[in-house]
Amino acid sequence: MTDGPAPLVELTGVSKRFVRPVDLSARVLNLAGARYRPEIVHAVDGVSFGIRRGEVVGLVGESGCGKSTVGRLIAGILTPSEGSVRYKGGDVARPRTVREGLGVQMIFQDPFSSLNPRKRVGDAIGEAPVAHGLVSRAAADAYVAEVMERCGIDPVLRRRLPHQFSGGQRQRICIARALAVKPDFLICDEAISALDVSIQAQILNLFMDLKEQFDLTYLFISHDLGVVEHISDRVVVMYLGRVVETADTDTLFRTPNHPYTRALLDEVPRIERRARAFEPVKGEIPSPLDPPTGCHFHPRCPHATDRCRVERPPLVEIAPGHLSACHLNAAPA
Repeated sequence: MTDGPAPLVELTGVSKRFVRPVDLSARVLNLAGARYRPEIVHAVDGVSFGIRRGEVVGLVGESGCGKSTVGRLIAGILTPSEGSVRYKGGDVARPRTVREGLGVQMIFQDPFSSLNPRKRVGDAIGEAPVAHGLVSRAAADAYVAEVMERCGIDPVLRRRLPHQFSGGQRQRICIARALAVKPDFLICDEAISALDVSIQAQILNLFMDLKEQFDLTYLFISHDLGVVEHISDRVVVMYLGRVVETADTDTLFRTPNHPYTRALLDEVPRIERRARAFEPVKGEIPSPLDPPTGCHFHPRCPHATDRCRVERPPLVEIAPGHLSACHLNAAPA
């Protein structure tokens, strides 16, 4: 982070591992000399970055890079195996007040799976504010109507069930439910990827309108770099559980530094490159069960050296506010 006010959200050395222990049959076979071991998924590996109040930070990378896990760690849904996740200076897993505990909310990719199919949408939106004392039960109906209206849903429909709405309407309902507890930080995990393109634009515009109305801060998780370029102030690029580059949006899209970032941006359709043949990032993303040594990207990197294969590159500042984790930025050790 650059000098300035303390970040609203800060991750420091955060790692998350998911362990699948050996089952009974494997333990029996181990007694006979087999070597079955617990399976460990290295989902997030030493991630550090901060988000300032009022920012929209885009978090990008291929599927399986750990983006959604980072979002769930910030939301307090998961606890880190190592490191700390802090919100307003306090541990997100142990909020100091009810308001602090409600200050971070998450909006998921599939709005239908996020809603109880048997609960009327007005009840889904109003349940948490009443339970946490943000609004009285007597005032809940009017409060729900106000929140729905701000999110572009006709309050007359609040007695309906989720299946009676379209996908875009359901996502608006999920946004209204998150806003109903008056958060100041929203994590949007692929929040528009399941919607039609025309509806995506409407939801993006809604996010930006709500940001101004409620002074919100966003972490916008997406694989769509075009959307991230449009909505974000700053971008964090992840690869196989690690942050490989971060910079303000203009800098990152104009002068990407890390080979992986450059490969990702080469895949974004551009009018000026319409005659160029499409080339995906070469190779398959390695398994988080057995990540490569050194730089995780070295098996797919055209510039990899012997040093890349054995030594993890640190995330260093190569220009003001522009950080990259690549040995090409430093003289050989």
